[in-house]
Amino acid sequence: MSFVSQIVGLRHSLWIEWRIALRFLADNPLQTLLISVAISVGAAVIVFITALMMGLQNNVIERTLGTQAHIRIEATQQHNNFSATPEDTYVWALESPRAQRLQTINNWQEVRDALDHYPGLHTVSPLISGPAFAQKGNARASVALMGIDPARYAGIIQLKDYLVEGRFSVGASDVMIGSKLAEDLGLRTGDKLRLDAGDNRQAIMDVAGVFELGVRELDSRYVYTDLKQAQTLLNLPGGITILELKISDVFTAEYWAQRIEQLTDLHVQSWMESNGQLLNALRSQTMTTQMIRVFVAMSVIFGIASVLAVSVVQRTREIGILRAMGSSQQQILRVFLLQGGLLGLCGSLLGVMVGYVLVQVFNGIDERLFVIRLEPSMLLSAILIATASGVIAAMVPARRAAQYDPAVAIRYV
Repeated sequence: MSFVSQIVGLRHSLWIEWRIALRFLADNPLQTLLISVAISVGAAVIVFITALMMGLQNNVIERTLGTQAHIRIEATQQHNNFSATPEDTYVWALESPRAQRLQTINNWQEVRDALDHYPGLHTVSPLISGPAFAQKGNARASVALMGIDPARYAGIIQLKDYLVEGRFSVGASDVMIGSKLAEDLGLRTGDKLRLDAGDNRQAIMDVAGVFELGVRELDSRYVYTDLKQAQTLLNLPGGITILELKISDVFTAEYWAQRIEQLTDLHVQSWMESNGQLLNALRSQTMTTQMIRVFVAMSVIFGIASVLAVSVVQRTREIGILRAMGSSQQQILRVFLLQGGLLGLCGSLLGVMVGYVLVQVFNGIDERLFVIRLEPSMLLSAILIATASGVIAAMVPARRAAQYDPAVAIRYV
C-alpha cells in the first residue's frame, strides 16, 4: 500500500501524526537501527558512569566519614581580653594565642535534648575526650581517652563492626583500644592496661576488645571507655568536652553547623570545614559526572539531527502531499518531533538495559573495590535525557520540513 493511499481520507489527528512518524522510521530500518544503537550506547554510558561515580563517591564518604562525626560542638575557645583604648589612639600589640585547656560544655544535657528534636539530625552523642598515657610494663604511649555513651555513640561509629578481637564493652573497668596501639604495647584482650591522665589520676583497666577503624592515627591513639570513667580520669565530673552529630544528608553539614552555632553560641565545626580537600575531590567528581552526561547528550542530539535532516530530504515528496492535503505546518512539525522523541525513547530503553547489565558485571567482579547501587532515578534520568535530546535534535529538521512549499515539494520523485 502506497503512502498516499494510507493517508487519503484520514483526518490529521495526533494519532495520524504518530502513524506517519512510525511509517517514516519503518521505511529506513537500517538507518533507524543504527541511530537507535548509537542512542542506546549513549544512554548506557550515562547510566553506568553515573552509577560508577555515585558508587565511588559513596565509598569515599563511607570510608572517610564512617569513622568520624559530621558535626562537632565544643565549648567556645578561650581568647585574650584587651583593656579598652582611648578614642583616636592606636595601640600596637603583639598577641600570643592563649593556651586552651579542657573545657566542658555548659548545660550540655539541655543542648543535647534540644538538638534531639530536629528531624535533620540523625544522632547527637556526648563525648569527653582528653590526653592520657597508656602503659603496660615499661612500654608507654600517648593516647586520646574517649569517654562515650555506648547507646548514642553507636549512631556515630558502630564500633562493633570494627572489632578484630574480643567484645564490645566500655562499662566499669573495661576499655577498647585500637589495633596499632595494642601492637605497640603488646596487648591482647583480657590484659591489664594502666591509664595515667596526670596529677595522680590513674586507673587499671581491662582490655575488653581491639578495634581497627582503618585510620592509622585513630588505631594508634584511641582508647574508649565510658563517660563516668573518663570524667574521673580527666577531672571533669559531670561534664563533657564535645557533642558529636550525625546528619541525614552529609552535604548539608555546613548549613546545620551555622544554624547550631547561632542557636547555642558554641564552637561548631562541620566535616566540610575540617576536610576541605575531601570536599573539593567530591565536588570534582560530581562536576566530572555532569560534564560526561552533557557531552553524551550532545552526541545523541547531533546523531538524531543528522538522521532526521536526511529523512527530511528523502521525504520531500511525501511532505508536499501532506501539505497539499491540508496538513498545517504545526502538524508537519509534530511528525518530525515525534520521530526524534521515538528514537530517543527506544534507544534509551535499550541503553538502560545495557547499563544495568554493565553494573551487574562490575558488581560480579570478585576483587571489586566497591559496590555500585543503581537507583531508579538514575534510570529515569537517562531515559528523560535521551528522549528530550531526541525532541531537541528534531527541531531544526522539523522546522525545515514544515516550511516546504507544497507546490514545489510535490514535484520531487
